[in-house]
Amino acid sequence: MTPTSNDLPPPVVPASPLQYGSAPIGVFDSGMGGLSIVQEIQAYLPHEAIIYLADTKHVPYGERSDDEICQLTTQAVQWLYAQGCKAVVIACNTASAFSLTPLREHYGAGFPIIGLVPAVKPAVLKTHSKVVGVLATPGTLRGSLLKDVIAEVAVPAQVQVLTAVSPALVPFVEQGQQDSAACQQELERILRPLQQAGADHLVLGCTHYPFLKNSIRAVFAEQFVLVDSGLAVARQTGRVLAAQGLSAVQGLHIDPKIESAKQPTVKLQCFVTGNANNAQPVLNSLIQSFSPVLVSVQPAHLIGIEQ
Repeated sequence: MTPTSNDLPPPVVPASPLQYGSAPIGVFDSGMGGLSIVQEIQAYLPHEAIIYLADTKHVPYGERSDDEICQLTTQAVQWLYAQGCKAVVIACNTASAFSLTPLREHYGAGFPIIGLVPAVKPAVLKTHSKVVGVLATPGTLRGSLLKDVIAEVAVPAQVQVLTAVSPALVPFVEQGQQDSAACQQELERILRPLQQAGADHLVLGCTHYPFLKNSIRAVFAEQFVLVDSGLAVARQTGRVLAAQGLSAVQGLHIDPKIESAKQPTVKLQCFVTGNANNAQPVLNSLIQSFSPVLVSVQPAHLIGIEQ
């Protein structure tokens, strides 16, 4: 059973005042996949500093129990809060599905927590075939967020939603093998039935999966329109920060297209719960897709499940 806000430990004292706009945004994922969300936030909110926490010690979350997922996510959010983050983005569909509501209740409106929901709605609105595919983790399929959005959006529109799942995909990204022949063979195996059933849009229901776009296109060319939540999450983060007076450039209008075209100033710190040396090469390969500057990885010590 998912814990309620009363079951969670009290918030720790932050290292710096949360009300300052110059404080960083915390972004958390079970592994390196959340860097796809970091990419969108940096492009849309280029003046914001980011602390990224990857729980590489416990990745993947998809096959863990509901209680484990909630416990690990709670510890990660507490850690980011302690670093002085002004808001947290849970850049993990599985963690959002089981932890978002109790964490929001626990921290309250003064500490914004933004979660992820698979981008089913834009796919449903744009499909021509009335069939949409969702590539997700076992945990996301098990949780209520995806089921709720299908019931609220797809069912009234009479759009069929087909799902595909593979525990092998997240490890491919974590090991830097997202463009390998083995990864493409697995994508062929699990996605071909969706394509044959008429799906014209494919929702990438895990933050690791945008890093699979090249492999999906290598196998299926343009047979799928690929849809993810990255830009929507970046925009929602910007709206929440502005509404609470927490933006780094509060009151100024910044055109993301113009700003993102400039030489980037990297304001990104990366922390992992596993071996930092092992994570560095993978992070470098993923981060090069949106930043010319390599970012060092530092260890983060969380009190949590030891496995």
